[in-house]
Amino acid sequence: MRHKHGYRRLSRTSAHRAALLKNLSIALTKEGRIETTLPKAKELRRYYEKLITKASAGDFNAHRAVFAMLQDKEATNKIVTEIAPEYKERNGGYTRIIKTRTRRGDAAPMAIIELV
Repeated sequence: MRHKHGYRRLSRTSAHRAALLKNLSIALTKEGRIETTLPKAKELRRYYEKLITKASAGDFNAHRAVFAMLQDKEATNKIVTEIAPEYKERNGGYTRIIKTRTRRGDAAPMAIIELV
């Protein structure tokens, strides 16, 4: 049983899951909105909102903390200098999930996740 379990495993190992969330975060940073499955979008929301909260300080340590999670210089710079300052006054809720369709191949529920 998984009562009160803290996160979705997404049928992946921990390293694969970490890489997935990192790559989805980089894509969301570059594009502004991406389409993925609903469980991945819900898990990405938790990961990405923590990322923006860390980046909102805007100092060197924020750069280090975000880069440690993403390992991508362009995405890190964009989050810390462009995205996080927009949400300086906002207490969470930086992303929006919109349910879209059912994928034809495997009937997976799809969703768009975007920055508010």
